Amino acid sequence: MFALLVFKGLQKTTLIDFPGKVACTLFLPKCNFRCPFCYNRQLVLGQKTGLELDENEAIRFLRERKGFLDGICISGGEPLLHDLAPFLQKAKGLGLLVKIDTNGSKPAALKSLAGNGLVDYVAMDIKASGQNYEKAAGTKVDLDAIDKSASFLKNGLVEYEFRCTVVPGIHSREDMLGIGRWLSGAKRFFIQQFNPNVPLLDTAFEKVKPFSPKELKEFAELLGDFFGEVKVRSI
Repeated sequence: MFALLVFKGLQKTTLIDFPGKVACTLFLPKCNFRCPFCYNRQLVLGQKTGLELDENEAIRFLRERKGFLDGICISGGEPLLHDLAPFLQKAKGLGLLVKIDTNGSKPAALKSLAGNGLVDYVAMDIKASGQNYEKAAGTKVDLDAIDKSASFLKNGLVEYEFRCTVVPGIHSREDMLGIGRWLSGAKRFFIQQFNPNVPLLDTAFEKVKPFSPKELKEFAELLGDFFGEVKVRSI
């Protein structure tokens, strides 16, 4: 008997999180990273949100929205710390597409879900270039695991994107070039603006001034030759 998932929140409709789809987003708690600029403090630390719902409640919601929603996004936290397969099988049974947001630290779980046809799109967060990874992740990181996840996605079994939230003091031109060389040949890479105007895991980062739109554009131009598509996502 498996334990029911308990989600910490639900965004009932999103036109952004799952590219080209009408979706909802379900948020799972706990993360094995401690990125100082993370704005999901309650999820990362597994704290109560007052918005909890178990997977049976989530499935009831999805049934009610059948015909309206194209798919679901599973975010966090780090979703792959949980056994997602039973829930995703139910979602697939409703004809829904599945997108998962992940930090890439659990390649075996990612491969298993994809291999069993339970995930259609993966957004993998790239924290930094290899030499800077632990600074950005706020903890020790198994870089080999991260690389296995990235290589698996690049093989194209599922649709994917790589994305990086860029933060002054952590990321630089050299760091972005390092990411480009590492992931060269990938389909798409999104540069995401850092937002200091929300409660962050490390409150010191709330005083950090984000890169300007011009600087973000320069990063995108720098990476243009490495990826099929490079775009900037602003606040």
